[in-house]
Amino acid sequence: MENYKKEFIDFMIECEVLKFGDFVTKSGRKTPFFVNTGFYRTGSQLSRLGKYYAKAIRGAFGDDFDVLFGPAYKGIPLSVATSMALSDEGVDVKYCSNRKEVKDHGDTGILLGSPIKDKDRVVIIEDVTTAGTSIEETLPIIKAQGDVNVLGLVVSVDRCERGKGEKSALVEISEKYGLKTTAIVTMNEVVEYLYNREINGKVIIDDKLKAAIDDYYKIYGVK
Repeated sequence: MENYKKEFIDFMIECEVLKFGDFVTKSGRKTPFFVNTGFYRTGSQLSRLGKYYAKAIRGAFGDDFDVLFGPAYKGIPLSVATSMALSDEGVDVKYCSNRKEVKDHGDTGILLGSPIKDKDRVVIIEDVTTAGTSIEETLPIIKAQGDVNVLGLVVSVDRCERGKGEKSALVEISEKYGLKTTAIVTMNEVVEYLYNREINGKVIIDDKLKAAIDDYYKIYGVK
């Protein structure tokens, strides 16, 4: 596993973004782990997060894209932080997000940030995708802006579980919409790294939790 992935897992634990216990996902699944990027709450945390996203994006898409699109609401700070991180690396791309409601005065329209123009190459940035619902809502908004080439999707964590069928949500999105998908880390990498590892004097994933995660994937894992 690459060092930046290990650092990112430590970072999620430090920021309490990655938690273990008893949770229910938006899709109604009872899960022993949960990822909530809303817990990145300081400027320094967002700055670091942007750098991890930038690393994953450049690894998957290179520098050949024009717009980083973050769906409202969590995608808004992600697109801003990551576009700034890319700029620090000499890659100047536009950021864009959508509003939940169309604004009819002042800066009118449904978009925040840069407009999207014909021929723009767009990468979508999100926190976590479980069932692909957000992409179904986001793609029509982007496509409505013109002759736009949506290259792909990047998320922070690939939960490595089934979407609406038997394949993973990211694979389903890739196949259905013809998009390239990638993540900073996968849950398989998270479990591999944290299992029986002490962080700040505490083992994060012990044998009991590992068994609960294994049981979860027996039900919802990709077959």
